[in-house]
Amino acid sequence: MSILSYLHVVLTTRLAELRRDGERGDSPVPTAVIIFGLVFVATIVTGLALSKANDWMTNIPGHENPTAPK
Repeated sequence: MSILSYLHVVLTTRLAELRRDGERGDSPVPTAVIIFGLVFVATIVTGLALSKANDWMTNIPGHENPTAPK
């Protein structure tokens, strides 16, 4: 059997398998919505943590912002 015949048989067999397989997975839209939701929640949590850390630092007696110009 020549290599071209072999490749033809392999390709047609694989294409037939792909056509028979009706379940091709989920649409990318729900995945994108889930990722957006996770990023949104992570942003909120990071903002809250930063706010709490800033409040905690300003409550330290004698606290001075090291990045503020003097």
